[in-house]
Amino acid sequence: MTDLSYAAIIRPLTEEEGGGYLAEFPDIPGCYADGKTPLAALQDAESALYSWIETAKEFGDPIPKIKNQYSGQWRLRIPKHLHAELAYRAKYEGVSLNTLVTTVLAEYAGTFHDKHKKRSTA
Repeated sequence: MTDLSYAAIIRPLTEEEGGGYLAEFPDIPGCYADGKTPLAALQDAESALYSWIETAKEFGDPIPKIKNQYSGQWRLRIPKHLHAELAYRAKYEGVSLNTLVTTVLAEYAGTFHDKHKKRSTA
């Protein structure tokens, strides 16, 4: 059986795009699906992925290798004062430093994506 560990990206769709969510596999050209919820979009996208791969096999087309292998870890060097400020904020919030930084990065990534999307559709 083919390894189906392809990375999926899920994003909200704007009202102009019909609302709901889009799930896509960047390593598989044209393989995506939408749904009313992130889970529905992902489930439909997984079904589309199976169909995409089966069709590629049927026609003898190449199946892309998985490119997006991320461990979720990297080493980051920051100034001591910033480390102290983040550690203090995490303690104040009652969470670990990793949780705080992950949350901040996720919020930034979502904001960045939203701003980029607005620019590209303008």
